[in-house]
Amino acid sequence: MTRIFLAIASALGGISVIFGAFASHALKDRLSDRALEIWETGTKYQMYHAIALILIALLIARFPSSTPLMVSGYAFIAGVILFSGSLYALSLSGIKWLGAITPLGGVAFIIGWTCLAVAAWRIE
Repeated sequence: MTRIFLAIASALGGISVIFGAFASHALKDRLSDRALEIWETGTKYQMYHAIALILIALLIARFPSSTPLMVSGYAFIAGVILFSGSLYALSLSGIKWLGAITPLGGVAFIIGWTCLAVAAWRIE
């Protein structure tokens, strides 16, 4: 899982940079200030959790049988898809109900951080 999580983390980090640049150049004249703020929140959280996923991958290399670390990695990936993805879609479409998906991504992030804490507590 180390390689898979590192590859996914790298892709998420790179996409976050691309999306940030895309918003700064291609979207700044097309979206409202509020929509751009929402987009920026998505890119920030995506990058934070790409970095966190790198940490998870490195910890899994050291503790390969840690179930909480595995759950944490999957939760961070799900969180980025649900949280950041829904914010990107909301920004581009203006469809308000997409904002109802965002908290599901937040819950996934919380699960991921909680599992990381549990894994850290179990390290001997």
